Amino acid sequence: MAKTNELEAAYRATGYRVFLPGGCFDLRIDAPCAALADWMETAGVGCFAIVTACNPGSQRLTAGQNAEVQAALECDLLDGNYEPYAGENIPDDAGWPSEESCFVPDLELEDALALAADYGQNAIVWGAADGVPRLAWTATEGGEK
Repeated sequence: MAKTNELEAAYRATGYRVFLPGGCFDLRIDAPCAALADWMETAGVGCFAIVTACNPGSQRLTAGQNAEVQAALECDLLDGNYEPYAGENIPDDAGWPSEESCFVPDLELEDALALAADYGQNAIVWGAADGVPRLAWTATEGGEK
């Protein structure tokens, strides 16, 4: 599914909770998180991605289907020598379910977008050492990234 204003609004109206050693952080798109930036500096992490395999193309799957594709994503990350941490994408809209996700330290933007595209995802959350989560689209209308 291509980027739309409705999809972008939905991603921005979601909290991204990550469970890291030493703390749980609730992130929002474009909102600085000093605690995350401090954690990243202490851990020597230069960037991060939050990725999920749940509900590809913003089409709801069953809980069992989501668990299956999410497990496959986690295996791919581990096979790629990444250390994913648990996360949860929590929409403000109670009509859409929370989704399991992975916080992945040092997953570069291009690699994160390619992985997300492999799992049919529209977008990811990605950030640099400043700890600011930003929305990044796997593709937009016209095939542009």
